[in-house]
Amino acid sequence: MDNVDRRHFLLAATAVGVSATPGVVATAAQPSAGHAFLYQHEPVPLPFKAGAVKGLSEKLIQSHWENNYVGSVKALNIVRSRLQQALTDANTPAYVYNGLKREQLLRTSSVVLHELYFANLGGDGLADASVRSRIAASFGSFDAWESEFRKIAQGLGGGSGWVVLGYNTQLNVLENYWMADHATGPVGTTPVLVLDMYEHSYQMDYGAAVAKYIDAFFTGIRWETAAQRLALTRQG
Repeated sequence: MDNVDRRHFLLAATAVGVSATPGVVATAAQPSAGHAFLYQHEPVPLPFKAGAVKGLSEKLIQSHWENNYVGSVKALNIVRSRLQQALTDANTPAYVYNGLKREQLLRTSSVVLHELYFANLGGDGLADASVRSRIAASFGSFDAWESEFRKIAQGLGGGSGWVVLGYNTQLNVLENYWMADHATGPVGTTPVLVLDMYEHSYQMDYGAAVAKYIDAFFTGIRWETAAQRLALTRQG
């Protein structure tokens, strides 16, 4: 496993409050004193060329990465800076501070989910036998898993949200999750495969033709990344 994929896994676990050990909250690293208040995030480059995903144009991918993902990174860093300022000001009302914390939650999840999404794109869309077997063991068959994943995605079309195949470390189950926005992730779950269903992820290429975008996503899945995430949940 390369360092980028390991970092994506750790970021995901931190974002939804999970770890490789059920019941224990994980962090990407043991921070030094003050790290939680001073941390500023750096955008992760696309792990593939913007025009390399069949069915998703270079223009769409570049816009998605630059405007939506990098935009969220910048917003998150601004919110973190304002949180630090507000915390040192004794006159900051609790409700004002909590408003900033809410925005921090939304922006953090947006950043992490986008990084996971881009990391599991850029492949040939072919899952190897071990991945298919692991998924089939939880869903009855690989096709049954794909059918449900697609149905959830189609239901989110025209609006916002995410579809996540995730391993719940507390319940010890691999299942698909519906997420209406950046703040509705299941607790105790490690994302394995992430699909962005916000309109910005497909509208430029497909307009309202959501099914065509979902087809393009499946054609371009980098299953090697999903396999590495699955392997880490098994180790845990």
